[in-house]
Amino acid sequence: MTGWFALSIPRPFESWMSFGLAALLWIAVTGAAYWLALRLSRRMKGNPVFVPVATTSLMVMAVLWLSHTPYSVYAPATRPLSWWVGPATVAIAIPLYGQLDRLKRIWRPLLIALFVGSVVAMASAIAIAWALGGSWQTLMSLMPKSATMPIAMPMSERFGGLPALAAVAVVITGVFGTVISHPLLRVLKVTDPAARGFAIGLTAHAIGMARELQVHPTSGSFAALAMGLNAIATGVLMPLALAWV
Repeated sequence: MTGWFALSIPRPFESWMSFGLAALLWIAVTGAAYWLALRLSRRMKGNPVFVPVATTSLMVMAVLWLSHTPYSVYAPATRPLSWWVGPATVAIAIPLYGQLDRLKRIWRPLLIALFVGSVVAMASAIAIAWALGGSWQTLMSLMPKSATMPIAMPMSERFGGLPALAAVAVVITGVFGTVISHPLLRVLKVTDPAARGFAIGLTAHAIGMARELQVHPTSGSFAALAMGLNAIATGVLMPLALAWV
């Protein structure tokens, strides 16, 4: 900073001011992207391809790419938004509480489905990437693709992956899973809302859950449950699997 503005402000506060301006900028960009995504979703009459969570992520990533802004700049600047992930996650438990009696009856098959789904999601990702000649960095970026982004990104980074690539993989997985889930489940004749929601939440995480909450309350509740449990399962199973490599 130069000129009168720099002289009138103590040096220790300059970095805080720069950070504050960056935070205002990127929070505004994220908010504007979400507003546009909501309008686009309504215009497309709820088409799963235009789920606001996915569309917002894609728009923000496009802005970051066009402005040559690294994720390491964006993430700290939008930390106030990230803080709300905690309360929002807790709020998801409210509709799930209404399914408590049913959960007590079917918890065993749900845990089996969770284990199988989590293992298959990780194994299929690294198997396909390995077959196509992907590096270790690519494998670790794709392995946690079916976990929600706050889990997938740090898990990927911990084992040598790229958090940015992991974020892209999570978004693509969520969008693709949301788009094909309903036609596929109809073909498989899966009609129970709990089973449908759990399958979609397990594979398409937050994007699929957001869609299911709009479709059916029971399906949305079980999608939220699957998303949360798969995040835990990924955090436990991924290090165990890699310990054998």
